[in-house]
Amino acid sequence: MKILDSGPCALTCVAVALLAGCGGSQPPIGAPGAMPVGGALTTRSNSSNYEVLHVFRGRPDGWDVQASLLDVDGTLYGTSIQGGRFNKGTVYTITTSGAEQVLYNFPPVGRGRHPWSNLIDVKGTLYGTTYRGGKYQLGTVFSIGTNGGEHVIYSFGPDSDGENPEAGLVDVHDTLYGTTVFQGEDGAPPGCTFHGGTVGCGTVFSVTPSGTERVLHYFGSGSDGISPSGLIDVKGTLYGTTGGGAHGYGTVFSITTGGSEKILYSFAGGDDGAQPSASLISANRRLYGVTDEGGTSGNGTVFSITRSGSKKIIYSFGPPDDGRFPLGGLIDVDGVLYGTTSQGGTAGLGTIFRIGSSGKEQIVHSFGGSTDGVVPTAALIDVNGTLYGTTSGAGGPFSTVYSFTP
Repeated sequence: MKILDSGPCALTCVAVALLAGCGGSQPPIGAPGAMPVGGALTTRSNSSNYEVLHVFRGRPDGWDVQASLLDVDGTLYGTSIQGGRFNKGTVYTITTSGAEQVLYNFPPVGRGRHPWSNLIDVKGTLYGTTYRGGKYQLGTVFSIGTNGGEHVIYSFGPDSDGENPEAGLVDVHDTLYGTTVFQGEDGAPPGCTFHGGTVGCGTVFSVTPSGTERVLHYFGSGSDGISPSGLIDVKGTLYGTTGGGAHGYGTVFSITTGGSEKILYSFAGGDDGAQPSASLISANRRLYGVTDEGGTSGNGTVFSITRSGSKKIIYSFGPPDDGRFPLGGLIDVDGVLYGTTSQGGTAGLGTIFRIGSSGKEQIVHSFGGSTDGVVPTAALIDVNGTLYGTTSGAGGPFSTVYSFTP
């Protein structure tokens, strides 16, 4: 996914794709392996428990918010891809009551720019990635203090270390791990022969807080996937998803911190789901995730998978007014999964949904545009029983931060 770096009305390619129509998916929790496929929809009314905390204004405020939030001692931190003083993106803070402040404006040159990813907190310092910018204009890993002091830790280069990190980082024993995606010139030819690693299809990398970077795995060989999403850490092993794979519809993979990678599952498309684009979560000794295409209606799925690769579809999006095309990950709240879809709902502009242990899905909020926000693409976070999230706006003026109380 490329960013069109052409002024205040530039759109991300994902925004254009969403407005035109694409696909997504999601899963539930509870007794491991006991969830039926495609439970019936229940109530689909907007909830009074939903509140918009902030509406982004572009410059100097930021806009095009694709990343989930980070809670640090009751203050939320996030990133915007564009907007801010120089229209190259921001790091912002917002209180749970809605007081927002730009913490850092990414500059036009010399630093990173256009952060797609969420931030993580490691011992009081925040870390993230930018999709572009840095020494070679191919993306960075950066740190930022809660006082706004930013530092580029690593700039991705023109050789074999990958480029365009799109997802956030994960901390394992004070080393940061992340992914870079394939980035070609106007698309990916067969074989991924352009940038993004030695075979051009993306990488898994590690980097220390002092800036020592190492590529652990290059994607694109044989039935391996391409363009990996974000990673999660489960007892020292990393798990993630990709596009591509044996059938061309995506994979779930594991990789050790030493670089030993294994494909756990290759999606087959159709009812099986296709194109997992979000990070996984771990609950009840299983992994849960979403595909943004496929399923019985082609609108995406929620799935679960064991760490040995046994996969089940929990829910397929599809009925009228249901959510469609989940691009954000899931969150487990007391055994119930919550997530967002980028389209669908009563207004067609996205939803918040939940799935219980029975496998039945419920739309708990349908986004309606205006100051309500449109096209949520990020996972929710839980802060003391209240869920917080963002809407991207899909290039429009409706990027927001919102809260929802289950």
